[in-house]
Amino acid sequence: MAKLMCLCFIILTIAVAVSADECEGDRQAMIKECAKYQQWPANPKLDPSDACCAVWHKANIPCLCAGVTKEKEKIYCMEKVAYVANFCKKPFPHGYKCGSYTFPPLA
Repeated sequence: MAKLMCLCFIILTIAVAVSADECEGDRQAMIKECAKYQQWPANPKLDPSDACCAVWHKANIPCLCAGVTKEKEKIYCMEKVAYVANFCKKPFPHGYKCGSYTFPPLA
């Protein structure tokens, strides 16, 4: 029984580590390809590049949103994040929370 518990713990640890690595990879790709379209000031809103949209389509958005802090919200304008998501045809659903920001209905 102890061996089974140990095996379960190891599998869980590996799963968490793989998930964290995936999220960090998505975070770095988002910074590299999309940061300039999502930073303050709120205007002007620029159409993102194809590379940025490709990152949006592959990224684990719930994982990325879980890592959005008040400090990151001082760097990234969530209205611009919504604009990029909509432009890339992967919009946030109405009421979705990302950090402390709740996305309004699509305009």
